[in-house]
Amino acid sequence: MMEELRIAKEEKALLKSQNEVLQKERDELQIERDNALQEAEGLRSKQAEASIQMFEFLPSEIEEATQGFDDSLIIGRGGYGNVYKGLLRQNQVAIKSLKSNGSQGPSEFGMEVRALSQLTHPNLVRLIGYCSEASVLVYEYHPNGNLEDRLNCKNESTPLSWQTRIHIVTELCSVLVYLHSRKPHSIVHGDLKPSNILLDANFKSKLSDFGLCRILCHERRSSNDTTQCHFTDPKGTFHYIDPEFCETRKLTRKSDVYSFGVILLQLLTGQRPHFEMENDVQVALDAGKLPSLLDPLAGDWPIKTAEELAHLALRCCDRYQRNRPDLSLEVRKVLEPMRASCVASSSSPGHKRKYLQVLAADSSTRFFTSSRGFEETAGQ
Repeated sequence: MMEELRIAKEEKALLKSQNEVLQKERDELQIERDNALQEAEGLRSKQAEASIQMFEFLPSEIEEATQGFDDSLIIGRGGYGNVYKGLLRQNQVAIKSLKSNGSQGPSEFGMEVRALSQLTHPNLVRLIGYCSEASVLVYEYHPNGNLEDRLNCKNESTPLSWQTRIHIVTELCSVLVYLHSRKPHSIVHGDLKPSNILLDANFKSKLSDFGLCRILCHERRSSNDTTQCHFTDPKGTFHYIDPEFCETRKLTRKSDVYSFGVILLQLLTGQRPHFEMENDVQVALDAGKLPSLLDPLAGDWPIKTAEELAHLALRCCDRYQRNRPDLSLEVRKVLEPMRASCVASSSSPGHKRKYLQVLAADSSTRFFTSSRGFEETAGQ
């Protein structure tokens, strides 16, 4: 009974915190929108300095690409607005249209453009361009949608095998290590969840939605001890958001680690996150009954591998940031050998060679402009 009361209190406190944040966001929304055009002008001037070329599209191009934002072209929905599949300058793209009263306002719009214009990694979604007048972001199109939909087998899609899930979580770890190790300041994504992990034609993962990402600064604890953090009002998605961040307003790299752990548990169990998920997994591990919780749609997990991943996920989901593992020093060292084992155990040398080619292909392509619109070229 006491345990149920404790859980109820924690849930109530978290809901209260999120309601307060929502009210504050509504109050600030009008001010942010007044600054949106000014923000876009600043982006134009900085674009020449960006390491990745982007395009600014005309509202008429967006209108044509989405056929007037036809509902039949919607491939995703969220609090921010809708995502449309479109044809823009002879290329298939995904077009995210931000609602005027959506959860992603002008500040998040600007943050996403700034972040993705300066970052490049094989497991980051490619932002092709934007239209500030229409509040639209244009991304590369990924035919396999997002991880959330694939775990739920949306549209009767084929379930993800346990091998594919290991590849996905390893790639997610890799791109987070890249963000967290940026110099001079780390970048925290701040809104990790399966719906923000896209899957390309080869089920290679692409982290997206950087509207809530933050650049960390150094907080000095003592004369010789500093840590990178960012103080801000808690934002994110229920069940994936770091509980210590909600209490202290201090966002750190370990906040992403918490969300990473929840996603890993979801990949193992196939369950949507809930308050008892971590406890259920711990009890099953202690009783030697983890197989009873594993997602049967993933196939026959090697039990030792599954147990190792479960232990790792629970460490990531620790309530306190200081107890969570470092992604680069600890988590990656567990995951990389597992992925290598999956490749080595492929059914044939040809299959393994094809997979390795897929891993390499994405990192060597980029968009550039030509008389025909976009093209991809290797080795640039």
